[in-house]
Amino acid sequence: MHAMLLTAIGQPLRWTELPDRLPGPGEIRVRIAACGVCRTDLHVVDGELAEHPLPIIPGHEIVGRVDALGAGVDTLRVGERVGIPWLGHSCGVCPYCRSHAENLCDRPLFTGYTRDGGFASAVIADARYAFPLGETGEDVALAPLLCAGLIGWRALGKAGDGRRLGLYGFGASAHIVAQVAAWQGRSVYAFTRPGDVATQRFARSLGAVWAGGSDERPPDLLDAAIIFATLGDLVPIALDAVRKGGRVVCAGIHMSDIPGFPYSALWEERQILSVANLTRQDGLDFLGLAPRIGIVTTTTRYPLDRANEALADLRAGRFEGAAVLLP
Repeated sequence: MHAMLLTAIGQPLRWTELPDRLPGPGEIRVRIAACGVCRTDLHVVDGELAEHPLPIIPGHEIVGRVDALGAGVDTLRVGERVGIPWLGHSCGVCPYCRSHAENLCDRPLFTGYTRDGGFASAVIADARYAFPLGETGEDVALAPLLCAGLIGWRALGKAGDGRRLGLYGFGASAHIVAQVAAWQGRSVYAFTRPGDVATQRFARSLGAVWAGGSDERPPDLLDAAIIFATLGDLVPIALDAVRKGGRVVCAGIHMSDIPGFPYSALWEERQILSVANLTRQDGLDFLGLAPRIGIVTTTTRYPLDRANEALADLRAGRFEGAAVLLP
């Protein structure tokens, strides 16, 4: 197999040839057809998350086909197309796992962070965290659903049922969530980098009723806001944009420090929530619903050996939607 390997924090990934690996009990081997590039991959490469093992193969928006089964796997078959997400393993015995909150597992493994991921031609995965995808849709188009879509879906649930929804940071997740929210009959308000007219136009093309800079106030008070950008400065700004009793959901795994703000900004039962990982039920629910919604992902394709270029382009905001690597 071939992989783009992270050997040192802050250094470019290295093209590497590795021996083929065999799945262990409860695992599968997947030949990768496409792997999305997520902002969390940047956090891993840049060392912005807690210390993790090196070397590691990043990538956790994986679409491919099962080509080997480990002992005890009877829920999947060789040749089946599956998707592999960020949460790659849970212990199954901690209080969170026993209460169907495996996204908060005490001893988890994360794809592309604490276990090898999808910037490669093949990956070993826990069969419990490989979601059947069926045969509808292109591999490249499906890849962003495995994290940008799933985390967006969980964040949307945390936002509640309010009709006026603000999305701060209109990248891979937001461009999927905007379509889901519009399908649900909500009004989407998109917030971009100040002056980013092209992305504001993109947001309106996906159904946003209003699009402007994150330094602007929306024309209506919001029922809820989801922050996909990594700037803690946006939290008090979003609080100021939601109504009494409204919610601000922080959807990223990493965010810069939230600045101090007056208690009056939180007063009147406004709430701040965070989103951590996903549950298997999130995956089953969202990936089962996505074909009905007719989600269209906007993608930019890169060969696997240009993963460093894809990461640089993501960091600089050089494309709309999501980047996807092709082995």
